[in-house]
Amino acid sequence: MAELATIARPYAEALFKAAGADLDSTAAWVDAIAAVASDPQLKQLIGNPRVSDSEMVQLVAGVVRAPLPDLATNFLKTVVENGRLAVLPEIASQFRALKNGKTGTSDAVVYSAFAMTDAALSDVMSVLEARFGRKLNISVEVVPELIGGIRVVVGDEVLDTSIKARLEQMRMALSA
Repeated sequence: MAELATIARPYAEALFKAAGADLDSTAAWVDAIAAVASDPQLKQLIGNPRVSDSEMVQLVAGVVRAPLPDLATNFLKTVVENGRLAVLPEIASQFRALKNGKTGTSDAVVYSAFAMTDAALSDVMSVLEARFGRKLNISVEVVPELIGGIRVVVGDEVLDTSIKARLEQMRMALSA
């Protein structure tokens, strides 16, 4: 995937510079159009000669639920005209990395066996921020296979306190 990262880097850096101080809203619409671009049905249309660039821009912009600002529309036009719509998810990922680097934060995904209340998420967030030593942008995904507990992924670090992980550790210890 180094090729995608190499292609995406200049787009992410240019968008980062163009966004200026409006990083949060830019990150929101970049993530939205990246989610649309990663849709399997849309991927079938990429490169189809019957679909013009302007139609592709209108299609992607129409699927995004919120109206796009001018910067988003211009960025989307540039990406589509250069044939890089398939690279948009990687562009969004690199843009988030640049944004996190500037703000001193990190993205974190909390996998939980059950839905978490706001109070529980707040408690977990404060513990995790102390543990990792930085501000975290937390998203939660429910994964019933964990049985109980949570699994946290921050960058390349993983903190797994799930029942599934503990059972796996016990299984390994008993079979050794």
